[in-house]
Amino acid sequence: METLKMSLVQNQILPLHFKPYPLIHNSRILGVYSNKGRTFSFTLTCKLNTVKGNKPSKGKSRISVPGSDGVAPPVVESEEGSVGNGGRKVEETKNGVVGFGLLNKLPRKVLGILSNLPLAIAEMFAVAALMALGTFIDQGEAPDYYFQKFPEDHPPLGFFSWRWVLTLGFDHMFSSPVFLGTLALLGASLMACTYTTQIPLVKVARRWSFLQSAETIRKQEYADTLPRASVKDLGVILMGDGYEVFSKGPALYAFKGLAGRFAPIGVHISLLLIMSGGTLSAVGSFRGAVTVPQGLNFVAGDVLAPSGFLSTPSDAFSTEIHVNRFSMDYYDSGEVSQFHTDLSLFDLNGKEVMRKTISVNDPLRYGGITIYQTDWSISALQVLKDDEGPFNLAMAPLQLNGGDKKLFGTFLPVADDNSPNVKGISMLARDLQSVILYDKEGKFAGVRRPNSNLPIEIDGIKIVIADAIGSSGLDLKTDPGVPVVYAGFGALMLTTCISYLSHTQLWALQDGTSVVVGGKTNRAKGEFPDTMNRLLDQVPELVESSSPEEPNILSGL
Repeated sequence: METLKMSLVQNQILPLHFKPYPLIHNSRILGVYSNKGRTFSFTLTCKLNTVKGNKPSKGKSRISVPGSDGVAPPVVESEEGSVGNGGRKVEETKNGVVGFGLLNKLPRKVLGILSNLPLAIAEMFAVAALMALGTFIDQGEAPDYYFQKFPEDHPPLGFFSWRWVLTLGFDHMFSSPVFLGTLALLGASLMACTYTTQIPLVKVARRWSFLQSAETIRKQEYADTLPRASVKDLGVILMGDGYEVFSKGPALYAFKGLAGRFAPIGVHISLLLIMSGGTLSAVGSFRGAVTVPQGLNFVAGDVLAPSGFLSTPSDAFSTEIHVNRFSMDYYDSGEVSQFHTDLSLFDLNGKEVMRKTISVNDPLRYGGITIYQTDWSISALQVLKDDEGPFNLAMAPLQLNGGDKKLFGTFLPVADDNSPNVKGISMLARDLQSVILYDKEGKFAGVRRPNSNLPIEIDGIKIVIADAIGSSGLDLKTDPGVPVVYAGFGALMLTTCISYLSHTQLWALQDGTSVVVGGKTNRAKGEFPDTMNRLLDQVPELVESSSPEEPNILSGL
């Protein structure tokens, strides 16, 4: 059974002629009908009822209004007495906006759950907690390290043993299924919120409408009446202030700041870019570290190790890297301030394809591989003994009690047939500037600078420190997610600034010689009345023009 409901503004019902028009279940048709100067708005509510147990009829019933020509009227009712959307056709379906890809196929219930704000906040806190846990747990260590750090007999927090760390993959937190799954759930919530909330808000904001009732305009957040004014003059003033102005007869609609409505969508897209880039970095990158003495070389592919299942090596992995020279800069106090490494890169044919001196915060980039200067050490001392040599004595790092100071040491054996223990000359160095020497009894013997060629005699042996050979600590990395993350952060900063733009809407109606003005805004609501008063003060006042009176002609008898 089909029922037709009609509500009219006027008391008089005018005749309507019905033509074929597709009838949609539970649909509404809104429009304006004009007949010989008489105008009324109407609402057609079409509801399709069926007998219990029977399916709806497959036949199509049609209804139309005069002047429609079988096409649905492109009008939108945004307020009481308002009609119009600028001729734009608004398409909707039972599941929402048409053509939004896969989200359009998901049930509304699923989208409602994913777009729930408390759920999204909980997901953000979960991601933050996992990231904090990833900084607390040392990443990428051998299993024995976690056996000792998180023992089962005395686990941290009473339960967090090594089984939790290794089973859940917290030893590589940022590529673990738990972290990536939580990140994917947060991304799904952002997309669902964008689809169900932000995009519909933008579509509504883009529709412009006219309010035909002065009472409706006066109900806006701001309303005022301009006596002896013209709505056309108001439109000119608004256009000068950056408004988009539309007029239709005595009615006017204006808006500005529509970009502010798009900003939340841009923020969501930026966050998705950041999370996608971070995920790509976690599962598609290579990392490695190496300490190379001055004068030696290595192949990049021998150092780099994959971090995830999407890691794919490139041709640059066959590049040979040669450490030409390692040097250090010092403060006036003698502390190390900076260290540099002169690197040369060679292809498979032995041709030098790039050369650069890198330092901390000044890496080398080639073929998607980035080489960072991260550490240093002393690999060996070149020593002359009684004018023989030079001998290369390997330097070993020595354990210090706390602090970040470094100390390296080596030992030059001295033969003594009468002693059961091997003795010799000890040499210690904090950096490449100087070497401290001790005799075979452990007593201080002196200090010498490398390359000074100044000999020192210890226990009858003449020693010359010819050179101190440094080692460069290098970190190598390929990270395809970095450009995506940078793009996401750049877009996030831009869209965050745009989101502060106020979206303002104004309506006006010529009511005789007066103009009724009303408007609303989504931001800066406290400043909105002052801004509107400033604009309305610029509207010129109409002055009535009157013809001069004709002089009275007196005639006498």
